[in-house]
Amino acid sequence: MTRTDTSAWPCPIARTADLIGDGWTLLILREACLGARRFEEFQRELGTGRNILTARLNGLVEEGLLKKVPYQERPVRHEYRLTDKGRDVGPILAVMAAFGDKWLLGGDLPPLVLHHTECNHDMHAVVTCAECAEPLDIRSMHARPGPGYPKNIAWRGRAPRDATGSQHR
Repeated sequence: MTRTDTSAWPCPIARTADLIGDGWTLLILREACLGARRFEEFQRELGTGRNILTARLNGLVEEGLLKKVPYQERPVRHEYRLTDKGRDVGPILAVMAAFGDKWLLGGDLPPLVLHHTECNHDMHAVVTCAECAEPLDIRSMHARPGPGYPKNIAWRGRAPRDATGSQHR
């Protein structure tokens, strides 16, 4: 199956999916967020082929999510460190983990517990509104064209839905 390039679509979700939506890429970023830095660490934890791992790591470096830093001179060896852009993926992964814990474990206990060092408590991610701090629910939000929406593309015109699922115009 051929993958559609969505990197230039006028949608931040499509662009982000194009950047990090590949399964191996997400798992590499997970390992980087958990502290992996060296090629061998990524390979040991993920069990992926060298060619796949090399391609994904190079892509993450090219896109600015990881940077290569030499840790040995003879022979030259590099480790991969998260950049600010790469660290910003951490909360996305935390939300994905919370989703997986809620919907995909089938009664099993979570295999990984995230710990928030600022308050010293185990945690799960909750996405909240930056204005009122209420947890987000798709039934209480809607989209509208932003200032960067292309003028040459018609807005879908979908009316927002209320908490019952009814559309209002």
